[in-house]
Amino acid sequence: MTTPVPGAPLTYPTSRLLQEPPGSTRTYEVAGVTIDPGEGLRLADPIEGRVEVVRTNRGLFVRSRLTTSLDTECGRCLREIEVPIELEIEEEVLPSIDMATGRPLDASSEPDVLRLNDHHELELEQVVREAIQLAEPIAAVCEAACEGLCPECGERREPGHAHDDLPIDRRLEGLRAFRAANDGESSPN
Repeated sequence: MTTPVPGAPLTYPTSRLLQEPPGSTRTYEVAGVTIDPGEGLRLADPIEGRVEVVRTNRGLFVRSRLTTSLDTECGRCLREIEVPIELEIEEEVLPSIDMATGRPLDASSEPDVLRLNDHHELELEQVVREAIQLAEPIAAVCEAACEGLCPECGERREPGHAHDDLPIDRRLEGLRAFRAANDGESSPN
């Protein structure tokens, strides 16, 4: 196991690895890391997992499995819930500075490839943030059988939730007798 850069979450030194032959690896444990996950999101638990960095003939290949959870609310009943998420990241990372000359490398031919910083460090914070944002559920629910909120009282619907004791509008009182008289009959369709 190798240690990350002190004080920089999800930043790892790679200059020595870049000087080794292709196939060389470094493994980093991720434990207790917190980052800002982006607008409207809150981490409920720190990020945990493992980052594996493999030297390739062009640069590095990063493979990572991370877990965390988000604080959010149920999309049906609006109750606060914690949603666990698993992140799998696989990225090619190329140097931004030539190791032999110290000159910047031309990145225009591959602008979408992740690059090492000027100190040959792998910075994964933005990649992990984007993975968290993509893993956020569209409408998280507290449980699959959640019935949501009651349209009459606004309370969470739970087994046994009913409104038979609520007073009925006097203008609709005639419908109650109609329903009671026709409960046993089938519709004419």
